[in-house]
Amino acid sequence: MSGVNEIRSAFLDYFAKNGHQVVESGPLVPRNDPTLMFTNAGMVQFKNVFTGLEKRDYARAATSQKVVRAGGKHNDLDNVGYTARHHTFFEMLGNFSFGDYFKERAIELAWTLITKEFGLAKDRLLVTVFAEDDEAHGLWKKIAGFSDDRIIRIPTSDNFWTMGDTGPCGPCSEIFYDHGEHIWGGPPGSAEEDGDRFIEIWNLVFMQYEQTPQARLPLPRPSIDTGMGLERIAAVLQGVHDNYDIDLFRALISASVNATGVEADGSARASHRVIADHLRSSCFLIADGVLPSNEGRGYVLRRIMRRGMRHAHLLGAQEPLMWRLVPALIREMGRAYPELVRAEALITETLRLEEGRFRKTLERGLGLLDAATVDLSEGGELDGETAFRLYDTYGFPLDLTQDALRARGIGVDTAGFAAAMERQKAEARAAWAGSGEAATDAVWFGLKEKCGATEFLGYEAERAEGAVAALVADGREVSELATGQSGFAVFNQTPFYGESGGQVGDTGSLHALGVKARVTDTQKKADGLFVHAVTVEEGTLSVGLALDMIVDPDRRTAIRSNHSATHLLHEALREVLGGHVAQKGSLVSPERLRFDFSHPKPMSEDELKVVEDYANEIVLQNAAVETRLMAVDEAIESGAMALFGEKYGDEVRVVSMGTALHGDKAGKAYSVELCGGTHVRRTGDIGLVRLVTEGAVAAGVRRIEALTGPVARAYLDEQDARVRELAGLLKVGAADVTARVAQLVEDRRRLERELAEAKKKLAMGGGGGEAGAAVVKMVGSLRLMARIVEGINPKDLKGLADETMAQVGSGVVVLISVAEDGKAAIVTAVSKDLTDRVSAVDLVRLGSEALGGRGGGGRPDMAQAGGPDGARAEAAVAAIEAHLAGL
Repeated sequence: MSGVNEIRSAFLDYFAKNGHQVVESGPLVPRNDPTLMFTNAGMVQFKNVFTGLEKRDYARAATSQKVVRAGGKHNDLDNVGYTARHHTFFEMLGNFSFGDYFKERAIELAWTLITKEFGLAKDRLLVTVFAEDDEAHGLWKKIAGFSDDRIIRIPTSDNFWTMGDTGPCGPCSEIFYDHGEHIWGGPPGSAEEDGDRFIEIWNLVFMQYEQTPQARLPLPRPSIDTGMGLERIAAVLQGVHDNYDIDLFRALISASVNATGVEADGSARASHRVIADHLRSSCFLIADGVLPSNEGRGYVLRRIMRRGMRHAHLLGAQEPLMWRLVPALIREMGRAYPELVRAEALITETLRLEEGRFRKTLERGLGLLDAATVDLSEGGELDGETAFRLYDTYGFPLDLTQDALRARGIGVDTAGFAAAMERQKAEARAAWAGSGEAATDAVWFGLKEKCGATEFLGYEAERAEGAVAALVADGREVSELATGQSGFAVFNQTPFYGESGGQVGDTGSLHALGVKARVTDTQKKADGLFVHAVTVEEGTLSVGLALDMIVDPDRRTAIRSNHSATHLLHEALREVLGGHVAQKGSLVSPERLRFDFSHPKPMSEDELKVVEDYANEIVLQNAAVETRLMAVDEAIESGAMALFGEKYGDEVRVVSMGTALHGDKAGKAYSVELCGGTHVRRTGDIGLVRLVTEGAVAAGVRRIEALTGPVARAYLDEQDARVRELAGLLKVGAADVTARVAQLVEDRRRLERELAEAKKKLAMGGGGGEAGAAVVKMVGSLRLMARIVEGINPKDLKGLADETMAQVGSGVVVLISVAEDGKAAIVTAVSKDLTDRVSAVDLVRLGSEALGGRGGGGRPDMAQAGGPDGARAEAAVAAIEAHLAGL
């Protein structure tokens, strides 16, 4: 039972035998909780249960929860790989009681598991309790037989848990394991408590109070929330002191050693550990729908990925490495977490492409570092803002910058770096401060409890009778809405679809004797409550009133068409691009459909054409769209596509349409998905599917937009009209428009090339003292040729500098090009025989400063920069000449 997988199973089996419902891990991106960036504890998926906003059909639960902690109070990312227990990803084992058992049973269950099931020796264990929790102190003496010196009272907040400023809270009790006298450290509460001898393995939280703004009150139904790090208990059971020495990490580190050919010892030891840890967090985040980007969750993922990739670079990896380790992770964890297997193609490709991009960024960042430190000598210090810019913009962690400068004896202003980092963290915390809708959410949950879930009639009907069950205005319940007032209405049943699954909500009207109201939107709240946004146009809308509810039929028809087409396009994308394609978002509106999907690169025109053709093949089949109600497990086992991360009930709707014509699925149902939306009766009702755009949403996520039915037909008519108009302008037939445009494009390119050559010749042949003129003059012992030219593309300046240097022979060339907008580009060149005396980089920086710019870079014999003030071109030449005169 000492392997990680066996320990996880033993924990869950133990609690299942003790009456607990084993619940799957929640996703790393918390559902319906904008206050959290990532799931950081086992209780996150039960938060609404603890607060009373949600009810489950079980009162006891046990989980092994995926957790990411990257930054903030829980984890210092820069420590990962260098300490025994810092991780960005780990598993939190936990058992929970929702008003069922409390302290005594929680302590009994924990003590029996660790001593009887896991076999830990009592003399290696001690516990802490909150200083004022006499009950817990007494229970530990009674159940475990501990003496007072092994039950340590802690008076600080370390042993009192709160959910926030208000809400459930209570004391906690932590179980510690003593790794032995050979390791330095003291028990909790002692002066040496920061040592590594005594390690917390399990925290039992006793939720027994409700914190209000005024007071701390007893909870009527106290609850239990516990958390035990799987990696920590595995280290104890496997007889090792370091989490990275457990079987799971040994396997991942071995894979890294085999891939790099570098043993995990010396300085390479930390790099292999970083790679193993960051591989886990990266793969699980990608599998749960997070992709690397420059903001929010995607930015945290990118930081983790790039830190791992930098350590691969330190190990000498010349090609992307981390993606090659994915199979090793899946061998270790794929059985417990099948989402890794489902997302393997996406994970692999995302890692491979991100590492390829980072290698290019790494080179640019090193170039910036060289430019920023060119004037620094041994003993100097790089400013913290620049170090942070390298970290933030180029993905350079601080230790990489320090390592790169150490050989030159240059330090880094770490205090300035920390200040810039803290400023960014403050901005990030402000951005994730919450949605501000908590109060309104409480209203909807309360109405759900009061009224029950709304019965949806809209699959079969677009018109039905419903009674007003509740009205809300200005965030609170009201009894009526008068003429001209707007608010929200809840009915006992409704034909109006509530926005969900990407499909927008229905609109329409409400009618009763003397009452008329307009429905402008319909939303789903609190897992089954349909909320109608209404404006009363006549009479008074009051609770209990029965009304005729009419959905806008034309709008519903268009939405149905677009939703069914979304299913067809999803399957077509998987058929054409591969099984890694997964839905990342969608919008189904009356006007068009938008579909976001995982794919690492732009689609070609040929791929877009085939996807569109495949979808229209099913449209032309005019096949019946079949809908069945099935148990969720049965539906998935039958092959229905489920959207990963979507929350499904025990019973689901399975929508099937069309017969596949290509590949392994030929002859079988084409599209089979779990879906609660509204759809056409037959695929022919869609009429036509037309793709109109394809582009990037984020790294690894593409977006297509498409039109169907009459809207698609109108789009094609508009395109035809444009072709006819172009044909008239070009004086050719419609069939010859493409060839004529191609000829015009080629003619334009030829003329542009000829114009560029003419400008270069004019610039080379300038005379007198005018702009464009050049004179080879002696500045001290150096030959200098300087030119100020207009209209030369900055990209051509280096080539022009080479040609000019060939005329000069030995000397210095300065070329400044001034664009129409007044901006300037400058190139300096120094002949090879003079680079030991003159640096082109130094010269170009002088020129750039005179032009109002900063920096610039290149080689000793050729450098380039720019500036916003081209009017100071002559001043730039003068500054360079003055510098040369002083040599």
